[in-house]
Amino acid sequence: MLASTLMLIALLCAGVLIKVPYSEMSPGPTVNTLGDLDGEPVLQISGHKTYPTTGNLNMTTVRVTSADYKMNLFEAVYGWISHDNLVVPHDTLYPDGKTEEESTQENAEEFSQSQESAKAAALTELDIPFETRVVVASVVKDSPSEGKLHAGDVIKEVDGTAVEQPDDVAKLVTKHKPGEDVVFTIIPAKEAAAAEKARKEATGTEKVVVTTEKAPEDGRAVVGIHAGPDHIFPFTIDIKLADVGGPSAGLMFALGIVDKLTPEDLTGGKFVAGTGTIDDDGKVGPIGGIEMKTVGARSKGAEYFLTPEDNCASAAKDIPDGLTLVRVKTIDDAMDSLNKIRAGKTSELPSCSVK
Repeated sequence: MLASTLMLIALLCAGVLIKVPYSEMSPGPTVNTLGDLDGEPVLQISGHKTYPTTGNLNMTTVRVTSADYKMNLFEAVYGWISHDNLVVPHDTLYPDGKTEEESTQENAEEFSQSQESAKAAALTELDIPFETRVVVASVVKDSPSEGKLHAGDVIKEVDGTAVEQPDDVAKLVTKHKPGEDVVFTIIPAKEAAAAEKARKEATGTEKVVVTTEKAPEDGRAVVGIHAGPDHIFPFTIDIKLADVGGPSAGLMFALGIVDKLTPEDLTGGKFVAGTGTIDDDGKVGPIGGIEMKTVGARSKGAEYFLTPEDNCASAAKDIPDGLTLVRVKTIDDAMDSLNKIRAGKTSELPSCSVK
């Protein structure tokens, strides 16, 4: 008896002291994009007529342990057998030794971009025109462009050739050999932002010369920037949501914007939650932690969950009682499913299944 007790104590101590290379995911907060948070509307639209909404279009989140958190063996085992938690390799959440600060910054950038794509997808769905331009999305540290080009600079031309799409920039730069100069015609970020705020067209351009260098992975010529789209919308759409990162709320933000800009109530008063990235054209992409998001949504009262098609198989393995998974590939799919939910035609909803 004594030997068994001592062995049990030793095993428990080992479980606490032994650190394992895993992290934990658990259900995070879920927020109604049609409602208020801390007394302030999540979606604020000015300069365009809006309409009352009912029901819920909830975006969902996942909580994760921090990059420097060292999980012990006991916690890992508990997480593996727990229904509401998910234990994954540490590198899944923090690849290449990414720090907490780096991960937070990347998630913040993705969240900001997802908001812009949500606005673009919503206005495209409603046939409301807006302008799109190509900008410097980010500048790689210690690259040839550092100090010469800046995030937010509008790229008008590369070597005198007009730029229409973000991919045009890379195509024109890689025509050069490493060590050659590339001439960018830009509108500086500050001037572009000031013109946008004043609802005027920015016209003051500058030429910036950047010398290319060799990309370490394949030897092509690069200048160390990432180009991306930037939209100029005809009215103001603000998304007020702090302490959230990543791109997975894009679909629900887009649907919330559409709901507020149309007289018809999208949900019919039903509690709908969901997740999914969205691009400017309204295509819905997969996300991580789908199992945690369905659990979090159902715990708050969701009846239907809009699920990216590529996440359907995983989500369908363990569906919370009372929750209907609805498969979506585009914002059009989501709108069609909301129409069916509102009309009570739930038997016609596209469902998720385990492949």
